[in-house]
Amino acid sequence: MNAEFFAAIEDIEREKGIPKTYMFDKITQALLAAYRKDNPACADNVVINVDDEKKRIDMHLRMEVVDEVENPAAQLLPEAAQAYSKKAKAGDFIEVPIETKKFGRIAAQAAKQVIIQGIREAERGIIFEEFNSKEQEILTGIVSRVEPRTGGVSIRINSNAEYTEAILSPNEQIKGERLAEGQRVKVYVVEVRKSTRGPQVLISRTHPGLVKRLFELEVPEIFDGVVEIRSIAREAGSRTKIAVWSNDPDVDPIGACVGPRGGRVAGIVDELGGEKIDIIKFSEQPEAIIAAALSPADAIAVTVPDESKSCRVIVPDNQLSLAIGKEGQNVRLAAKLTGYKIDIRPESEAGA
Repeated sequence: MNAEFFAAIEDIEREKGIPKTYMFDKITQALLAAYRKDNPACADNVVINVDDEKKRIDMHLRMEVVDEVENPAAQLLPEAAQAYSKKAKAGDFIEVPIETKKFGRIAAQAAKQVIIQGIREAERGIIFEEFNSKEQEILTGIVSRVEPRTGGVSIRINSNAEYTEAILSPNEQIKGERLAEGQRVKVYVVEVRKSTRGPQVLISRTHPGLVKRLFELEVPEIFDGVVEIRSIAREAGSRTKIAVWSNDPDVDPIGACVGPRGGRVAGIVDELGGEKIDIIKFSEQPEAIIAAALSPADAIAVTVPDESKSCRVIVPDNQLSLAIGKEGQNVRLAAKLTGYKIDIRPESEAGA
């Protein structure tokens, strides 16, 4: 085991981020596996010392010196022991060197497999830790394959120097969006799991968290914490409603999100393939936020019974369909955004 071997270990640590101590442990396991392949009777008395400073690995058998040998794998006579230690006598323990170059071909292959498997496990662990730290964040990936049969999209995602393949399933894709091989796309990391094949990164383009993180990227006031997104309701590919709040009375939260000439929100709409975004001002008053959530319709009156999560909203007769929205979408999103069940009535039925 010469200096070149230790230099290779240092290269692995530098290039892959795998600690030398981890690799030394795996190498020790590999050498033990290799020796036991050729010498199955030797189990507990094999000792391996890795000396990083002297750049050497010593391997030996710890043998007991006895007058009568009962276990040749762990015992030897005084005459044989004196070949290694001239003062050896019955009752002593001595170290008998093992020459690794005498390992058989099968044993050497076993050692190689242990080391390779150790490197793979370490790489998987490093990748898992890297992507696990990116849960509930946005990562940019490149579409590597579109599966025509299932509709799943394989995306190569990067985080710092690490990368992995993640599958964007059909139900996590924005309705109507067509992704092509080689296309760059932003995805939301929902969860990272450990599996036998390595880390499994669950990604989404439909999660409300994607919209929230996109606003954080586009709006400095949100990133700095001056403006907060208090609530989001989303039907991906169609419409999203967000409720925002400013911690600074001099900063308009809606204006900050819209941006100069609508540039900030326009960038997010483009990223989401034209998905409409309604931005409203958050309020602790249920009546105020419910009325705002039904935008673009104007509410004449909002009634919220005490301690109730249901409310009644009166709107002008000519805005009833606008308040409800196509297939009930506007009122459905407003209900999700506010947490209230909303009963909309036209003004003509207000007294009913």
